[in-house]
Amino acid sequence: MRLLVCGGAGFIGSAFVRLRQADHGDEVVVLDKLTYAGRRENLEGLDVRLIEAGIEDPHAVASAMEGIDAVVNFAAETHVDRSITAPDAFVTTHAVGTWVLLEEARRRGVRYVQISTDEVYGSIEDGSFTESSPLQPSSPYSATKAGADLLVASYHHTYALPTLICRGSNNYGPRQYPEKLIPLMILNALHGDRLPVYGDGMQVRNWLYVDDFARGIGTVLAHGTPGETYNVGGPDECPNLEVVQRIIQLTGNDDSLIEYVTDRPGHDRRYSLGSEKVRALGWEAQVRFLDGLQQTVRWYRDHRAWWEPIRSGDYREYYRRQYGTQIKGGRALS
Repeated sequence: MRLLVCGGAGFIGSAFVRLRQADHGDEVVVLDKLTYAGRRENLEGLDVRLIEAGIEDPHAVASAMEGIDAVVNFAAETHVDRSITAPDAFVTTHAVGTWVLLEEARRRGVRYVQISTDEVYGSIEDGSFTESSPLQPSSPYSATKAGADLLVASYHHTYALPTLICRGSNNYGPRQYPEKLIPLMILNALHGDRLPVYGDGMQVRNWLYVDDFARGIGTVLAHGTPGETYNVGGPDECPNLEVVQRIIQLTGNDDSLIEYVTDRPGHDRRYSLGSEKVRALGWEAQVRFLDGLQQTVRWYRDHRAWWEPIRSGDYREYYRRQYGTQIKGGRALS
């Protein structure tokens, strides 16, 4: 296939491109704004055409979609904390950007896959969300993602555009920007920094290794029914505090590094996705959480050249504003 992958220089998008080229030999055009979390380094070794622009740019989108068989849209502002302090970028990317993509896809009649999140459903105490669960987003991030999903669904209903929506649970793995829980804790632990845990740390997440999500998206792209939504959930759930404790063990530290901080406003307590619908298409998660976490810690240990520039740049100021303290400079501990 000839794919346009929007946000393909990001964490999940680049994993998807890597797998598609390895398993299918797809020709890929990447459209990415290369903001702080979209990095050229994530595309190293891949044969792609990179267009540096945002999905809200109609001219760039029209150029990128020339001759394309399908669009897979990963482009997003992804961090809930940032959406609370600066929601405007989330509205622009998720609402306006998705609309621009849909309009061009409608003009060309190409298959369109929207990558979404379990957070659009809100929090659930027991059981798991299904694709028919109501949308109850609780942050500017999840609200704008939910709005984008509804816009995508409307283009199928109104214009018969062959759209698909793929909602993933919490992803983790190599090349994830260290504002997210797992890479943040890994790098802090490797440097001997404090590990900031929100509230009591008992927020439960459904963890999905990034390559498993990429395979699930590929399954939906190939076999999904236009107009449908598919949940792709991880095989294991785990409280955040337990995740942090596992990382402490894997990095040879102890629990004294944990520092409980004021909880995030409106913090959802538990996410859980039922994946029966995508499993019926032939997908299964292959990586259990503890195995994937060990692989992830090893990757960050072995790829200092990828993350050291991040910790010495603007990320340090972001971290200070977010947690009220400063991370250590220099190289990781042995």
